[in-house]
Amino acid sequence: MTRQDRTTPPQQQYAERSYRSPAALAGGVLLLLLALWLGGDALLRGTANTRLTAAFALLLLVPLVVAYTFRPVVRAGDDRLTIRNPFRTITLPWGAVEDLRASFSTEVFTTGGDKYQMWALPVSLRQRKKANRQALRGATATATAARPRFGSNAGAGADSGPVPRAMADQALDELREIKGRAGEGERQSAQGNPVVVRWAYEIIAPSVAGAVGLAVMIAL
Repeated sequence: MTRQDRTTPPQQQYAERSYRSPAALAGGVLLLLLALWLGGDALLRGTANTRLTAAFALLLLVPLVVAYTFRPVVRAGDDRLTIRNPFRTITLPWGAVEDLRASFSTEVFTTGGDKYQMWALPVSLRQRKKANRQALRGATATATAARPRFGSNAGAGADSGPVPRAMADQALDELREIKGRAGEGERQSAQGNPVVVRWAYEIIAPSVAGAVGLAVMIAL
């Protein structure tokens, strides 16, 4: 008799999800165009002192605009949650994530007691109030449709569909779902790795250099 090898079935892989703020991207494009227009005009037509001032101003402002508009992103995979904020990138295995919350900002809490903000998922109180009003109207319509009426179709149409959610709240629901899958699968890569924080020196260094140069030019 031959012994059959018992192999564990491969765990299902899910596509990585990314979250960005469309409003931040649009604002970043407009700010960069404005900065390049004003700075380019000063570089082309200004005096030597004006050109140096404009160059240092661009060296300060362009990295900051990129940092606050284009850099922020949240990526969620089967093993880890990656949060890229303006000046640092935080990589957390799902085993280190204790909770995900959204009050006035979206935040992730770790099992070690640390808290990190997710800049790519801004909380819009206006959007949340709008979603709550829509949910209230849907609940009212459902209750009205569910009342007993004459005829055989009483209560028909009581299901008004999914409850509307604000963008940040919906994103956190999806992140909690991914975290739950990682916990159920007990993947080693999602449990044992430490939290890694990396500072964005490619943003910090030119911004500091531009700020110092601009301060010197203004003081002269």
